[in-house]
Order: sequence, then structure tokens, then C-alpha cells
Amino acid sequence: MDIEADPRPRLSGFPPEDVAAVIGIGAPADGSSALESFFATCPAGSGAAFVVIQDLAPGQESRLAERLARYSPMPVEMMKTDTRIAPDHVYLLPPGKLVRIEKGLLRLAPRGDGPALPIDIFFTSLAGECGARACGIVLSGTGPDGSRGAIAINAAGGLVLSQDSGEAGGNAMPAGLRRAGIVDAGLPATELARRALDRRQWPPQIPLGPEPAAREQPFPEESEAILQALEDATGTDFRLYKSSTVLRRIGRRMQVLGQPDLKSYAALLQSLPGEVTALNRELLISVTRFFRDEEAFRVIGDRVIPGIVETLPPGQTARVWVAGCATGEEAYSLAMLLHEAFDKAGRQPRIKVFATDINPDSLQVASAGSYPASAGAEISPERMERYFRTDGDRLQVRHALRRSLVFARHDLLSDPPFSRMDLVSCRNTLIYFRPAAQKDALLRLQYAIRKSGHLFLGSSETLSSLQNGFQPVDARHKVFVRVSSRPSGQFALSSLKTSSRHDRRPTPLQAGDDDDPEIRPAMSAEPPSPRSRAPLSDRPATASPGYCALPCIMVNDRHEAIHLFGDLRPFLPSRPGVAGPELARILPEALVATARRLLDLAMASNTARSSDPVEMPLAGTDGLLRLHAVPLPAAALGSGALLSFERLGQASQNSPEGGKPVELPAEAQARIDGLGRKLDRTRADLEATIQELETSNEELLSVNEELLASNDDLQGANAELQWVNEEINALNADYQEKMALMNRLNADLGSMVQSAGVATVFLDEALLITRFSPEACSVFKLRDSDIGQPLCDIAHKLHYPDLLEDIRDTIRSEAGFERETTAEDGALYRVRITPYAIQASGHRGALVTLRDVTAHRDLARLRGVIDAMPEPVAALDADGTITLVNKAWKRCAHSGGDAAPDHCSPGGNYLAACLMPPQGLPVPFDPEDPGLALRAREGLKSVLEGRQPKFSVEYPCHGPTEGRRVCMTATPVPGSAVGAVIRHVEIDPWLRKGTGASPDQREKTQRHGG
Repeated sequence: MDIEADPRPRLSGFPPEDVAAVIGIGAPADGSSALESFFATCPAGSGAAFVVIQDLAPGQESRLAERLARYSPMPVEMMKTDTRIAPDHVYLLPPGKLVRIEKGLLRLAPRGDGPALPIDIFFTSLAGECGARACGIVLSGTGPDGSRGAIAINAAGGLVLSQDSGEAGGNAMPAGLRRAGIVDAGLPATELARRALDRRQWPPQIPLGPEPAAREQPFPEESEAILQALEDATGTDFRLYKSSTVLRRIGRRMQVLGQPDLKSYAALLQSLPGEVTALNRELLISVTRFFRDEEAFRVIGDRVIPGIVETLPPGQTARVWVAGCATGEEAYSLAMLLHEAFDKAGRQPRIKVFATDINPDSLQVASAGSYPASAGAEISPERMERYFRTDGDRLQVRHALRRSLVFARHDLLSDPPFSRMDLVSCRNTLIYFRPAAQKDALLRLQYAIRKSGHLFLGSSETLSSLQNGFQPVDARHKVFVRVSSRPSGQFALSSLKTSSRHDRRPTPLQAGDDDDPEIRPAMSAEPPSPRSRAPLSDRPATASPGYCALPCIMVNDRHEAIHLFGDLRPFLPSRPGVAGPELARILPEALVATARRLLDLAMASNTARSSDPVEMPLAGTDGLLRLHAVPLPAAALGSGALLSFERLGQASQNSPEGGKPVELPAEAQARIDGLGRKLDRTRADLEATIQELETSNEELLSVNEELLASNDDLQGANAELQWVNEEINALNADYQEKMALMNRLNADLGSMVQSAGVATVFLDEALLITRFSPEACSVFKLRDSDIGQPLCDIAHKLHYPDLLEDIRDTIRSEAGFERETTAEDGALYRVRITPYAIQASGHRGALVTLRDVTAHRDLARLRGVIDAMPEPVAALDADGTITLVNKAWKRCAHSGGDAAPDHCSPGGNYLAACLMPPQGLPVPFDPEDPGLALRAREGLKSVLEGRQPKFSVEYPCHGPTEGRRVCMTATPVPGSAVGAVIRHVEIDPWLRKGTGASPDQREKTQRHGG
């Protein structure tokens, strides 16, 4: 969990008391419609100030102020330099400007040439200035702008709203905010104003206490049910966190849900599904970025990582642990520095960055390696090019960098630490723990670092009691190097994971005001179980007043010290480096056996016991000492006793009656001395055995470390495999989609080739057949099995010996080629060769099409024959429309000097032309016989309709210089789309040769078409 310093409301008092809240609204350049809907439902008199941020380029005209003034009951004004915030006002950002809030003023700044994120900039400053009275609203279409600012407002305890994605037509809410759970509600634009203003109706009643004392205060009783529900659901004990931070985040959820006090919220927590998850997400909000605190990362990159790479043995891996990695930006930043250091040293990168966090949602974002484009603001262009690729409006970490990291869930206060780390980074996480938890976490971090390894802390964090084990590399930026292999304290691995939740709370051993300062750290490294400590610490007053007046130690039934009373320095030795609350580690060795026997007797008999006088155990002290053991009243969670120290002759007036010294006979004294020597030998043997056991235990711990390291590596490999599997699944889905597209395109191409009706052959660069149409089989002797065969092996009927060479030339030159050729059956084909190339794969080939143009050739020949005839000829369809004329017809139509009318040209209707004045045109007309034209039309129509096999008529055709007689003949064309062929033949030469017919015969010819 990596959280930036909590941007709570500042003590300066901004915003002023008359400003209930400052509501920032991030809108796209074309978001005026949503803004109109918002302010149309926003009442006056709310006491809030509204600041609208639109990303408008310099010089871009904006009429938003005029438009909003028609909808908003509040004054709408464009910001000016140092505009002071006032309640019930709407402020608009001018085009080409950026704005921040500083001490109640809206401070404008010019927009630079690079990409601008005006919403992020304003929201971030708003969170720092207003804290819980800040509200950020993200409207549709803002894209990634606003993501980081919204996270800052949420971390400050403010409200974050978004336009409903169902209502919006674009990117309504940044995807990163949806995944992180930053947005408190997604609503239509018409409901956003009500929701933003309603949150002030239920101020939470949370006893935070004054700052900064509230940070160290215990949690109120009303919060226990909430904390227990969180621990039951997530396994995280937030009692180890500072109460002020936890209660403030709980208060924010209470404001969002309208709960007046902790008790009502605790009841809601039990009944509202998903609220425990929402509260846990609220408590673990992560605010981070790439290369945060650039100067500190420069120290790591220049003074730490090069040394790690230089001293790394060949074949070994540089190991880094980022504890509390949040969404992974810091872990990726360190991985980039490591890659660059390996490249600079000319070595193959061997890097393993273990990035851990307690928040699974943050780990999911980190593992995906996908960030909004705004996250690249702190990354140099060179690193952007090398380590990221652009995916729409997001940045995707490249695989070469991603495979260096392993992301895993890890609780710094309960899970076993890593080991043998070259660098451990834990920034802005420890500041949220209570002091005892901070110390416990630091001991774990120290355990994880090898000697000469480095520790990288946040700017507000210190080493506390671990100062002696580290030396600063850069004290200002909190970079340290471990110089001692001995730990600064001890923690038991067995206590890291326990079935009891409360056993994980590291509460330090309490001591009186006069105790030896060197004793407390040693005893607080391994605190006793609260199961035995909690009840006993409340029972000193129940002991005998006489004993309590003496310096004493409260112990439990396991001979563990619980509390120290009075000045114990004359009786207890200073034993540096010895940790633990057991009496054997606290008392002088000469008193251990006596104290244990005395305590056992007192607790077994439930009566006070006193020892015989013994010599003062510490050098430099004279006199005798008597120990007293007074049992404490039994309780449900265990028993205990007070072990008091009476210096004879000084506190006899407060001492109860006890055993008196007895003078023993010489024989008995010798016996006692012999037993003492035997006891010394036994103690020496026992110490040797203990040393052997400790050695074995160290070996077991070493093996355990190796196992833990192997397990870390296996987990890392498993995470990599999972990531590779995710990539494979994504690629498979992409390939499936592309395969479906290819199948559709293939089907479309096949249908097009089938329906074109043109002989087509597809060839690759080697002239192998890849596809052909059915019509191609009429030219080439092809079968379905010929796919993949060379074209040179396929016989064809074309008289085209250079076909294959022309195809090769076309592929080489990438220029199309076309020619005509004949076939063995006399058919004429137009051969077209078209090259193609696939840019992505470099494949080339050619498309050969063969179109049968025999009919076109024959038609051209027929037209030539018709044009060679001297008499006018025209072809009519069944309706009498002219479809074809020869050159003689055109000359006749233009013989009058004017352009041919439309009804005598192709497309005109000849039946209609017969009823019009001839004007020198090829139509039957006789001024002396008005009915001639009508008879000619009816005769022609009977031929077209198939009622008459032939029709002819004679008529005079007088030109401008001479007169002629012409015979029009209409002949049907059977089995053709052409209805009939008409021709006009001049018959004057026949008449001059004496072959003319009698008038009766001519009349008969006119009537019967003879």
C-alpha cells in the first residue's frame, strides 16, 4: 500500500467558512450540453463554488459563459488572474490557460506547448487546499485527464462523481478510476448537482481528537465492530494503523452513505452487501506515479544501482523488494533504472523485482501494466520509446520490462519477509502505522536486506531504533546502506502467522518512568502475547500494598515480564543485545533459579512467598537482597505474580514477614557447596547443549531462508507463467478474431470470383496456383486438386507461348499488362495480368483474367459490313426504337444540312418519325399521297409484331437539287433482340433501265408489300 501524504484540509482555514464546498467540474471541449443539464438542476444558495475546467486550445472561441448564464441561477464569470473564490458563483477557465487554487485564489498560468492536463492540475491543487470540502466531477469525454486529480481528491477525503456511462456517448469515466473504485457514484448529469450538495447534510460524529495527538490515540469503542468486520473480511488488522487516518477514511464513507455516527455505520456495514469491500478499498487508496520524487530516484540511479550491478557475481540475479508497491509505478521505475544500469555495464540483465502490496485491486492494475496516457508525464521520451507502447489513450508496459517484475499480495505486518535483497524500497507506507507496528515492519525490512544492501524510505519516514544497523547514503532522500549483519532486534517467524488475530498486534512492553532506557528496547523486540498481557496490566492495584511499595516486576505464569515498577537499576543488569521479556534474560544469573522457584510456589499455593537473604548480585553494590513473590488474583485469561526486590536494612518497614537467615553446620554447608559446583557443571553442559541447539536452529533458519527464497522464485515463475498465459489467451482471442475476419474475406472473395463470370487464375510469386474461377476451366485444363500446382504444368488452348514470361515480368515490375490472343477454337481472349503485393509479409503474386471478346470482334466485323453498304440501313427493336444505323443513314439524316433529329438517331423511335415531316430524312413521305406515311408506319409495325414477314413501300425523295424515288424495305430478324432491319434503296436506276412495273402492279406492291 503506497499512499502519498494525506492531503487533509490545511490549518490555514481555506476555504473560507462561507464557502461550503468547492466543486470542480472537468468537462471536454464539446461538453456544453452536459454542463447545461448540470446547472439547470443546481439551486442557488447552496454556498458552494463551482469551477468548470475545459481543455480549450489558445485562441479557441468559447461562448460557454453566455450559454450557462441562461441555465444557472448563479453568476457565471470567466476567471481572471488571482480571482478570489466566492460562494454561489460559477467560474470558467479561459482558453489556453491552466488554473490552481492557492489560499482561496484561482491562479492562472499559460498553457505550455506539450500535452496539457488541466483537470488533473486543478483537481490536485483542490485536494490540497480544500481536503474533505473538495468535490470533483468528471463529465463524459474527458479521457485520461482527471484520473490522477480524482485520486488525490479521494485521498483527501473529498467526493468524486462521474457522469453515468450509460448516458454518455464517449468515454464517460476513465477506466483506471473504475478499476480502482475511486468514483463514489456514476449519475446522469441532471442528478450530479443534487448528489454533490447532499453530502453536507450528514456530518459524521467521529471523536478524532486534536491533531497531531489524535494520531496516537486508541480507537473509540464504537469502531471495534467496524475494525473487526474489516479483519474478518480481508485479514488486515487496521488497529495497527494510526487511528486518525483510519477514522478519517471511515468518516468519508459515512458522509457518502449519510450515516451520522460510528454506531449506525457499523450496523449498516453488516447489512449492506459490498460495503466492507468499499471501505477496505477506501482505506487502501493508492496515490503514486512514475519516478515520484525525481531527485531521490536520481540518487538511487546514480549511487545505489550501479554498485549493485558492479558487485553482482556472474550468473546471479539482482533482487529488489518494493513493499507497498500500490499500482506498480515505483516498481517499474526501479526496474527501468536496473535495465539501464545493466546496459551501461555491458551485461545481460538478470533482474527480479518483487513488488508486493496488501491491496489486490492495486496489484491487478500493476500486473496488467496498463496506465492512462497522463501517467507518462514523468517519463522521458527515451524511456517511453523503450519501455512502453501506446494502446489508444493508454500506455502499455512492454514485455521486456514486465518480465522483470513479480507482483504478489503481501502483508508487511504479518507475512514472512523476503530475504537476500540488494535493495528494499518501502516509501510512504510506514507513516500510516502506529510506532510499534512501524518498528516491527522496519525489523522485517532489515531482515530482508543482505549486508551492504540498501533501504529506500519515504521523505517522512525514519529508521527509528534501527539507526545503528545502517549508514545514510543520502540522508535527505532517505537512502541507507546496511552495515551490520546483526539485527537491531528480533522477531519470531512463528508469530508472523497465527490463528489469533490479536496475537499479531505488536504492543511494546510498558515500563515506569524511571526504568533503564537500555532495557526497554531489548524487551520490546518480542512482546508477550496480549492474551496474557492485557488482563495482568490492569491488576497491579490488587496486590498487597506492602509489596507494591518495593521495586517489582509483574510476571505471568510463563515467567514473562509484563510491567516494571519503581527503580530496578540496582537489581537488574544492563545486557545489550539480549532481547525478550523472559525473566532469564532480565535478571542476574544468580537470581534466576531463586526467582523461578519462588514464583512457582507463590502461584501454586496462591500465597505470598519470600526467599532467604542473598547477596546483592551486581558488582559495586553491597548488602543483602530478599525476593518476594505475591500472587495476583486469577482471571479468565491467565494468572501472574509480582516479583519484588527488598534491599535489607532499607525497606524493612514495608517488608512482610518472611524467611530468616539460618546458620548451617559445616557439614551441611559443604554439602551445599558441592551441590553448587555440580549445578555449575550441569549449567555448563546445558549451555553447551543450548549452543548446539542454537547452531542447529541457525542452520534450520538458513535452510528455511533458502526455502523461502526458492518459494519466492517459484511464485515469481508462477506469476510469469500466469502473465504469459494471459498474453497467450489475449493473442489467441486476437488470432481468433482475425481468423474469423479472414474467413469472411475469403468467403467474400470466393463469392465475387464465382459470380464475376470471368476466367480468373490467382498465382503466387513462384507461379503456383492459389485460386481459380470455374470459368478458367474452359481455358486451362484445371481441376480442384491443381491448387498449389505450377501453372506451367497446366495445359491451355491459347496461342500464347509467352504467357508465363509475361506473368513473371509483371510480378517483377509491379506494372499491369494486357493483350489479346486467340484460342485453338478461334475464340478471341483479352488477357489481363495484374500484380499484387502484401506489405506486411512481403508476399507477391499476380492475378490473370481472360475475357472472351469473340462476340465483340464479330460485332465489329458486322458493323464494318453494314457501314460499307451504300444505302441507309437501321436496326429497330420490337418497339420501333432505333438501335443501330450505318454511315449512309447518318449522311442521309444530315443531307438537309441540320443536325439529325433525335427520333432518327439511335435511341429515337422510328414509328413516331414516320408521322413527322421528313425534312430530308429517311422516312416515307409523298406530298401527293398524304396517307403514305400512315400506311408505311402500319406496315412496319405489322412486321415488328410478326403479323407480316416483309414490307416494302416506294416514295419520292426530292432533295434540294434533284428528285429521286426510293423503296423502303422492312425485314424481320428472327431469334434476335433486334425486331427488324429497314433500308432505303434508290430505284431510279432500275426505272431508267426499263424494268419498272405498271401502275397497277405498283399500287399492288404498295398495298400488299410485294
